[in-house]
Amino acid sequence: MILKEFLAGAGTEKSLTELILFLSEQAQHVKKGFHLTKTPAHEQTHNTYGEAQMALDVFADGIFINGLKKARLVRYIATEEQHTIIEVENPKFEFGVVIDPLDGSSLIDVNLCVGSIIGIYPGHVLEKGKTLVAALYFLYGPLTILTLTTGKGVHEFVLDEDGDFILRHQDIRIPDGKIYAPGALRRDYLPAHARWIEHLEHSGYKLRFSGCFVADVHQILHKGGVFTYPGFKGREKGKLRLLYEANPMGKIIHEAGGAISNGRADILEIKPDAIDQVTPIYVGSKNEIGLIEKYMSEG
Repeated sequence: MILKEFLAGAGTEKSLTELILFLSEQAQHVKKGFHLTKTPAHEQTHNTYGEAQMALDVFADGIFINGLKKARLVRYIATEEQHTIIEVENPKFEFGVVIDPLDGSSLIDVNLCVGSIIGIYPGHVLEKGKTLVAALYFLYGPLTILTLTTGKGVHEFVLDEDGDFILRHQDIRIPDGKIYAPGALRRDYLPAHARWIEHLEHSGYKLRFSGCFVADVHQILHKGGVFTYPGFKGREKGKLRLLYEANPMGKIIHEAGGAISNGRADILEIKPDAIDQVTPIYVGSKNEIGLIEKYMSEG
């Protein structure tokens, strides 16, 4: 079953269906850009947060922004590469979208998986993650994968040679598993987080960390376990973005029966103060999330 047919069969609102289908087309343009000699992976600038920015980050950002402006399917656009919210003139719909155009781009030059993360709000983007009407990510690997929720389960599609996303897995539920993907340096761990990591290791969890948030969470979704990029010494508030990374991925994992937390509370319940807000992230199976919240509450 192709994506368009699936969305229609699921009773997805026509405007939301049109937007999701449009975003799936833009993701294919992003994937094609990996092969363009005019966007070599080794060229770097810096984004608005002072972070290294590959040429392909800029390329992917332009694909999504320019496409959405031209199509006028949303009112608000916020991306990790921009320092302000873009408001589209005379939009057809009132949606707001948040986008990490190319997650893990530093891995392109070594040919590892990268991805795009997108959240869709019914209106303005500075709202709690639980209000997302849809969340999706694209994983550009040996296969191009679209994983999607519209609040009615989590479903996975694979891109075929004709340019159609074909249903691959329906109603995915995160299983019990013993994989952990830990960001930050061990020497900088805060005490509660360090105790939690020690517990996972003593319980036989295997470390799997690629440096691409999408790829790591995708593996957790299918195999169980937990991804974390915690607060740490010098960055106690965390590193990953609440809007562009935590909320969309957290929405997907939540709909698959998992959870997302900042170590103390459900991230999807947090109302953002700004588009660049960062947060510690623990996302995966509920048991591991409950355990870190227990350790954090104990101090």
